[in-house]
Amino acid sequence: MNRRDFVRRSCAACLGATALAPLLALEGCAPTLFATGRLNSDGLLLDLKEFVLPGGRRAQPTYRPYVVVRHDDLAYPIGVFRHGPAEFTALWLQCSHLGAELQVNGEALQCPAHGSEFSNRGAVTSGPADAPLRVFPVTVDNQHLFIDLRRPV
Repeated sequence: MNRRDFVRRSCAACLGATALAPLLALEGCAPTLFATGRLNSDGLLLDLKEFVLPGGRRAQPTYRPYVVVRHDDLAYPIGVFRHGPAEFTALWLQCSHLGAELQVNGEALQCPAHGSEFSNRGAVTSGPADAPLRVFPVTVDNQHLFIDLRRPV
């Protein structure tokens, strides 16, 4: 292949990929949303709008499967997973093995230090960790989600 053919094919491939990108935007491919929420003496208040994916005027909104809450006053972030319209799980993103900060990977949490994996409800799915994650009680009202940090479940 000569240089001219290479440039034509490369440009055509780039244009084609750019044109298809909006069609391939799926909920699972949405980037992680990092929110701060409002921290008070009892817990953390998070706006439910944080879970709504932007984009278009749909009759039914599309939701993020999770939001990671980072706040300067928290030692570790909290992963908040949406399981249904009013069902959420709030997990302390600290590995129960040796304390590394967990990374959210879709519906699973992974420890970059030793490879432990956890479900989006905090259960160990792969060791070396043998204890589940700290789970905090969550209550939902019309506009907000309250994560009670005073006592893990």
